[in-house]
Amino acid sequence: MTEAEFIAALRRLPLHRGAHGLADDTATLGPYTLTTDTLVEGVHFLPTDPPDDVAWKLVATNLSDLAAKGATPEGVLLNHPLTDDAWDRAFLAGFAAALAALDCRLLGGDTISLPPGAPRVITLTAIGVDAIAPPRSGAQAGDTLWVTGTIGDAGAGLAIARGTEGPANLLAAYRRPHPRIAEGKLLAPQVHAMMDVSDGLLIDAARMAVASGLAVTIDLARVPLSAAYRAFAGDDALPAATAGDDYQLLFALAPDERPAAPATRIGAFADGAGLSLTNGDAPVPLPKTLGFEHQACLR
Repeated sequence: MTEAEFIAALRRLPLHRGAHGLADDTATLGPYTLTTDTLVEGVHFLPTDPPDDVAWKLVATNLSDLAAKGATPEGVLLNHPLTDDAWDRAFLAGFAAALAALDCRLLGGDTISLPPGAPRVITLTAIGVDAIAPPRSGAQAGDTLWVTGTIGDAGAGLAIARGTEGPANLLAAYRRPHPRIAEGKLLAPQVHAMMDVSDGLLIDAARMAVASGLAVTIDLARVPLSAAYRAFAGDDALPAATAGDDYQLLFALAPDERPAAPATRIGAFADGAGLSLTNGDAPVPLPKTLGFEHQACLR
């Protein structure tokens, strides 16, 4: 069963109205916006990644979902497996640093044990307030597609973490992403749809299009690449656009509007269905893989 098939099965269960049909990355309960993410050793982080960086990434990935709603982080719940004492202590130090740097507080959670040798599985639930951004399903035909920051840096950082020589700033993009909370608050009042780029630019743009019942076209020539990425991997944007962990904001905007936060226009929505790619005016075939999908990584 793929991730998409499993979620489709969940949609047949009795759903709370705040679940938004399981079509978004967050849920709503009264004034609160809720999101949860799990990091699995060997899937979302490497066994060699420093534990303080793992803690930072755990907090940042959850707060990124809140940023996509224009929400203010209120608190988090941590579920942590107790394993190696030195690893756990380093994780706690990184967790404390992330909460302080990202202005968030701990509400509680749970501690568990794992069988010897089992990969670490760490879960965080984040709660936000004052969310005003619409769901990812709100894009309209004619809207333009924009993204904050640059794309592909974290994917390059993963290659560096695995042993390829490369600059520290790309490695940091993979290990210590920064949720775009300030940008989310600026953009939220004007966008028609917004989500974060977690599994890859192409697959996440396709998900927004599906949720909105539209087609989307992305111009790879417009995808923003950092100077560090270009020096490391070259000018081809396609590998960057299928890499994950960027945690930038992807949003749909009316064609006559300019975004309230720095961003790059990379495409547009239209009536129809599916994802199309171009490089300037030239059509580009879709790659075999649009981004990261669970279960696909196990095949």
